[in-house]
Amino acid sequence: MKLTPKSATLIVLVALIALSPLLFPSNFYYRVGALIFVNAIAVTGIVILTGYAGQVSLGHAGFAGIGAYACALAPVHLGVPPALAVVLGAVLSGVLAYLVGRPILRLHGYYLGVATLGFGILVTMVLTNERALTGGPDGIEVPDLGLRGLLGDLGLSLSNGQFWYFFSGLCMLIGAWIALNLYDSPTGRALRALHGSEVAARTVGIDVARLKLRAFVISAVYASVSGSLLALQNRFVTPDVAGFMHSIEMVTMAVLGGVGSVLGAIFGAAILTLLPQVLTVFAEYEQMVLGLVMILVMIFLREGLLPSILKKLRGKDE
Repeated sequence: MKLTPKSATLIVLVALIALSPLLFPSNFYYRVGALIFVNAIAVTGIVILTGYAGQVSLGHAGFAGIGAYACALAPVHLGVPPALAVVLGAVLSGVLAYLVGRPILRLHGYYLGVATLGFGILVTMVLTNERALTGGPDGIEVPDLGLRGLLGDLGLSLSNGQFWYFFSGLCMLIGAWIALNLYDSPTGRALRALHGSEVAARTVGIDVARLKLRAFVISAVYASVSGSLLALQNRFVTPDVAGFMHSIEMVTMAVLGGVGSVLGAIFGAAILTLLPQVLTVFAEYEQMVLGLVMILVMIFLREGLLPSILKKLRGKDE
């Protein structure tokens, strides 16, 4: 029986999550793996927005910041369990994305990029300046997830890297499954038509404005969940989670791996998360090496690392 691309992608991801720990020399690598999965969730949202719908956002870390601070503030001020605060942050991010997206998604190209950048900067400024609420630049502690009793019965701990590795991996799998199903759905086909040509898509009866807004909202929810998981793992959050550089990292991960492919974008997230760990011995040259990698990929592998590699392998097989 021939596997569909969706099934093959999910099988590859499950195999990687299950088998990678066999190569981990210490528990530290479980933490690195969990960070890869968290980044991959945000990058999957970028795939939906940019890879499917062809829209650019340079401020998506703002939604990650909203999700992260929801987990820090909602349990303290609203009495909401931290696990439910993840949902609250996702809903708030979705609502804000809807309100912000309606006017700015009328823009195109770099105008849209600058508008989304402004949103991200605004969120960062609020998180930095509202010291009484957010702790300002020094950040704020995030309450415990609230699963100590259940995990204790299972012999696990919230400080255990293995728990966050598999929990984040499960969340990434769910996010990838949703994105892959969206790709094959009528909405996904309409988004790809929109990516190809807005004029042509509008001509065949596609509601361009509604679809662009829908992709923006979905990707914002992905970013929010990513920020929430990052905050819950670290038990601490600062405004940097909503910063411009975090937004650029998201886009770079997606473009590096292949923004049109869920598996490719997750591969890009893994590469850019692992490289700083590998390059610690060359700390002074880390940014230079990362920049060089991006330049080489854009020149020689324009579709991204994974899609370009797979295309070359298929060419050889043929």
